[in-house]
Amino acid sequence: MSAYSRALISVSDKTGVVDLGKSLIQIGIEILSTGGTAAALRAAGVPVTDVADVTGFPEIMGGRVKTLHPKIHGGILARRDQDGPAMTQHDIGPIDLLVVNLYPFEETIARDGCTRAEAIENIDIGGPAMLRAAAKNHAFVTVVVDPHDYDVVVDELQQNDMTVGEATRRRLATKAFGHTAGYDAAIWTYLSAQDEAEEFPQTFPLPLRKHSDLRYGENPHQRAALYSLPTAADDSLVTARQHQGKPLSYNNLADADAALECVKAMPGTACVIVKHANPCGVGIADTALDAYEKAYKTDPTSAFGGIIALNVECDGELATTIVERQFLEVIVAPAYSPDALEAFSGKPNIRVLQTGRLNPTAAGPRVQQIEGGILIQDKDIAALDHDALKVVSERQPTDQELADAILAWEVARFVKSNAIVYCQDGMTLGVGAGQMSRVVSAKIAAWKAEDAGLEIEGAAMASDAFFPFRDGVDTAAEYGIGVVIQPGGSMRDKEVIQAANEHGMAMLFTGMRHFRH
Repeated sequence: MSAYSRALISVSDKTGVVDLGKSLIQIGIEILSTGGTAAALRAAGVPVTDVADVTGFPEIMGGRVKTLHPKIHGGILARRDQDGPAMTQHDIGPIDLLVVNLYPFEETIARDGCTRAEAIENIDIGGPAMLRAAAKNHAFVTVVVDPHDYDVVVDELQQNDMTVGEATRRRLATKAFGHTAGYDAAIWTYLSAQDEAEEFPQTFPLPLRKHSDLRYGENPHQRAALYSLPTAADDSLVTARQHQGKPLSYNNLADADAALECVKAMPGTACVIVKHANPCGVGIADTALDAYEKAYKTDPTSAFGGIIALNVECDGELATTIVERQFLEVIVAPAYSPDALEAFSGKPNIRVLQTGRLNPTAAGPRVQQIEGGILIQDKDIAALDHDALKVVSERQPTDQELADAILAWEVARFVKSNAIVYCQDGMTLGVGAGQMSRVVSAKIAAWKAEDAGLEIEGAAMASDAFFPFRDGVDTAAEYGIGVVIQPGGSMRDKEVIQAANEHGMAMLFTGMRHFRH
């Protein structure tokens, strides 16, 4: 392979570019550059040749056209072992090293008040074209999109007779294609949200950007990493501030996300405790401390090593109560008082996450991988339509029963199916999750309440899906449940309603199912 002689550098992120330029000049590589990059290099005393001097054509249209020229793309794409005659004929010099990163599209659209025109103007055209050309021709050209790779390339040039090894060229080419793919996906995501795009398009790019490596996945033998989306909400885990604690694990993130999603949907001041992605306790009260007390009482055993989420500030009294009472992995809240942070600092392994003001979970796709493909559906963010609630029993629920039933229903949609939730007086009393039989879930929820010393007589029961038989209602009656809320829609609804009437229970139909897998 011939020794490298020319590099083209054109970057928006100028991190490390001056040091790179100086290193390349020191080892005898000529630098071509454009616009702001050329100015930054010259200001630092690094000699550069303007691309316009190579092409014989000036930058035009406000910089929209500067590198889109045969003398640039020919120099990048030329196969050194067969395109020499064409290069000589057209006076095209080789470009051996391409250093490019793209207009900051994602940063632009993340700014408050960004207009569509501003977003469009920050769609890079020449940069991706050069990156793809260099990545395609990586047999002869080295392409660099990440400042973290500058030193690697310079070291190889110095150690390998002014060339870069094949393994590095291949790795960097792959990285460049990933960079341009993610860039285009971010543009697609923005434009499809701006316009009334088709509901489920023929292609569905995901603009994922690596946020961090994780120690391991669900289990130590599984590798894992966290990737972020450019559309990440300000109150998401990806954007949350971590005040203290060990790095978040895969399971921490999955459980904390489930807790955060649930607490966002709760009315009033709420606390949610999650274990293995299921709420094991939910409390609603006038204060955060009282909400936590209710959530904890539901299932103190499962709360051990769990995740706590609040929808209000965590104060010092609550933080002190938590650290003195239980072991926990993560707490998530919009804000923390100084006293709260001081209390948590005594337990430095607790991961303390601050999201800022919470907003309802935004609409968008829910993605799940299956073997050979991806399942995409809308997020289940449909709140209960109180006007659509239908009393189907002979007995009307009392106001208290109605409030208990609504809370149980809101919690049930965050519990793995088959889900049964018992609630009373602003707290969960028992949660039955993830069972193949709905009746078994009802029994588990009752057993959980009994184990915690909680009385469920007169409580509300929510079921995430309809009862296929009356046995679920008969089981609830054995525990003294006063009101049942469920979607309805079973072929045996009449039998189920009859069971409620026989037991003197009130029953509500919501008309909406909330399976969760």
